[in-house]
Amino acid sequence: MENPDFRRHRRLRRTAGIRSLVRETELTPGHLVYPVFVQAGLSGRAPIAAMPGQDRLGLDQLAAEARELTALGIPGILLFGLPAAKDARGTGAYARDGIVQQATRVLKDAAPELVVIGDVCLCEYTDHGHCGLLTPAGEVDNDSTLPLIAETAVSLAEAGCDIVAPSDMMDGRVRAIRQSLDSAGLSGTALLSYAAKYASAFYGPFREAAESAPAFGDRRGYQVDPANARMALDEVLTDLAEGADMVMVKPALPYLDIIRQVRDLVDVPVAAYNVSGEYSMLKAAAANGWIDEARAIDETLTSIRRAGADIVITYHAKEWARSR
Repeated sequence: MENPDFRRHRRLRRTAGIRSLVRETELTPGHLVYPVFVQAGLSGRAPIAAMPGQDRLGLDQLAAEARELTALGIPGILLFGLPAAKDARGTGAYARDGIVQQATRVLKDAAPELVVIGDVCLCEYTDHGHCGLLTPAGEVDNDSTLPLIAETAVSLAEAGCDIVAPSDMMDGRVRAIRQSLDSAGLSGTALLSYAAKYASAFYGPFREAAESAPAFGDRRGYQVDPANARMALDEVLTDLAEGADMVMVKPALPYLDIIRQVRDLVDVPVAAYNVSGEYSMLKAAAANGWIDEARAIDETLTSIRRAGADIVITYHAKEWARSR
């Protein structure tokens, strides 16, 4: 005799309306944040070869971008900057007229309700490509980097960023940022920490897009080892203790288990970054006719939500929202 539970399951899957009614995981444009690369000196858009469908934007494109995101119901944008020049100290990151600072002002003028998130790191602005200052021996100097990371966060908040998001993975950066924001009278600025940021192979296309690949070595000394879960959870708790308002897991798909563990561990909003390599991998498979692109995007984003992410940062945001 057939198991009655099987019959019940089939009845609950029989029509699109019933499937929608009993669906457990909700995914809407309101859960999404769209990452954007803004390039100093660029007029118009410049395609990113490793990320089909994605462009670097000039400042002249941002007002239209803001209006499009708002019309699609996508509440947030995450900004990465490509400066006109780089140096050993990454001064473009915290310059008051830096490219992301300028971009923030344009976006806020065009769409005040759009949530602008400023990425806080030095890697896009240093001529060596690392996320902090270097010692004479060529190692990243964690403690000397903290004041510059904090200064970057303050400059972004002063420009109008609603949220600052440190991705540098320097120890103590969250405390330094929170103290600096509060001292500057910017205590209303929220802090989204890249808390569980793994040393991942899936960042490759991003480094082309942002021109941020390290000139030597790698970042495994300050990002989380892919084999470790407990270490990532400890990073999350440490950042919350230092003053983070939200935490992020990055990348998303290889670390769905970490997203779930973080969601079960904390009561604050959890973000997950569906990173460039995940995006490009899906795009390549779709271009070869190996997968149904629209269904694969929907399944990917739903899986991240199902794992426990409240916020999904994804380059698929606009095309998914257009399909609704």
